[in-house]
Amino acid sequence: MWRWLAAAQSDERAAADPGARSRVDARFTVTPEVRGLLALWKGNVRAVHRELVLRAVRQSPPADASSLTTLHRAIRRDLSPGERAGLAGGERAARKHDVFLARPRPWRNQVWETDHMQAPVLVDVDGHARRPWITWFTDCATNAITGVAVTPVRPSRESVLAALRSAVLRDEPYGPFGGLPERVRVDRGKDFLSRTVTAAFDLLDVTVEDLPAYTPHLKGTVEGLNRAVEGMFLAALPGYARQPRPGRRPSRPKDEVLLGFEDFTARLLDWTQWWNTEHRPEPLRGKTPLQAWQEDPTPLRDVPAADLWTFTLEDAGIRTLTTRGVRFRRRDYVGAWMTGQAGIRVRIRFMPHHDHRIEVYHAATGRYLGPADLADQATEEQVSAVRRARAARSRRLKKDLKASQRQRYAAATRAEPPRQLGALTGAQADAELAQSADAGLSQLALPDVVPPAAPPADWRTPASLAALTTPARSAPCPSGRDSTATAPDGRAARPTTKEDGDPS
Repeated sequence: MWRWLAAAQSDERAAADPGARSRVDARFTVTPEVRGLLALWKGNVRAVHRELVLRAVRQSPPADASSLTTLHRAIRRDLSPGERAGLAGGERAARKHDVFLARPRPWRNQVWETDHMQAPVLVDVDGHARRPWITWFTDCATNAITGVAVTPVRPSRESVLAALRSAVLRDEPYGPFGGLPERVRVDRGKDFLSRTVTAAFDLLDVTVEDLPAYTPHLKGTVEGLNRAVEGMFLAALPGYARQPRPGRRPSRPKDEVLLGFEDFTARLLDWTQWWNTEHRPEPLRGKTPLQAWQEDPTPLRDVPAADLWTFTLEDAGIRTLTTRGVRFRRRDYVGAWMTGQAGIRVRIRFMPHHDHRIEVYHAATGRYLGPADLADQATEEQVSAVRRARAARSRRLKKDLKASQRQRYAAATRAEPPRQLGALTGAQADAELAQSADAGLSQLALPDVVPPAAPPADWRTPASLAALTTPARSAPCPSGRDSTATAPDGRAARPTTKEDGDPS
């Protein structure tokens, strides 16, 4: 209103029509400068307005800045909801306002999608609370979970291969879903694109479709499964790590008993069975994944379990079978079938991270010979003792490093440089530096850098030892012994040595 009165005093047309804009071009618009400030202040319009007011005041001469209401109105008018969300929360927030096309529903086993997911549930793993990881394959045509694998820690290519075997096999307890797909979509995960996994897909004649980074909408089937399993199953389990507010740890009851890893895996597999046989996803229009799978007449490509096991193992090259077995990674592996086979050339295949056993094949014919187990394998008690010793050493090392690197600063009540606490005298500083210098030199010193001095020339020294001494300077004679002895007749006798029977 005050702006209208000021405009009416200077312009008669403004007095005739209060509040009307005289020109369309005069209204405030969102400029690139305003967009940059919105991105800088994460969509905070009030902070942007303060910045614009400061810039207007600093101009020469000072200019009039638009009001906060005008700025809000211009942002709502000139920027779309997606742009406003993107300037405030980034690309992921802006993607929620986009429109995506739906792919036509394919036939079964035409396209699979795979992904890792860390379950927001704390599980008891050998006495430690951990969040397990789930790796699964899903069929895009029927929304069926064809294969799943659970690992207590971060998954690797071994998890992908295990889930792939459970997805392809159709025998119990994996069926009836399975067979070989035509394509598999992955999201640039290093485990899915590792040499072992890509080699297995090539041998199985499966095309890997590597999607661009940060495009979860391109594999919406498995991403929807990741969201569904949390709300439909994981949220009801004990140990569920509830999503806290930013900057706060997830809270859970102190007396809550966590599930064991085996129990968690069993419940997840039961939920997977329920999803495939009883759940009716909306895209299937009232059908379960099992019904959609059985009504699809597309023929399936099956692989024998023995061949599938061979294809999904990592190749370690060719070795020679000796009387000590097969040498792999500086360790010996033996098997009962090796009797009488020493001297042949064999090819080794193994499951990643499973060091206790390898699979052996004939190098020339490719025929499977049998498994080989690690020779002289440690017992479970020995392995547990080694792990406890390693954990204790790691804790001591972390504690020492943290104590040595801890720095304390004084609390500041005014603008001043940071002030470290912990006073030292000059003598203490010199002593600590000297101690560290001596420790460094003692570690670098070698006992054979300076050769020992040569013994006296009249000593009987072996030639092998005399070559290791310094002939330039002689060693002093042992204390308490003269260099020469006097005979009873007054003549100088030759020095006595240990070889002459001197008891010393």
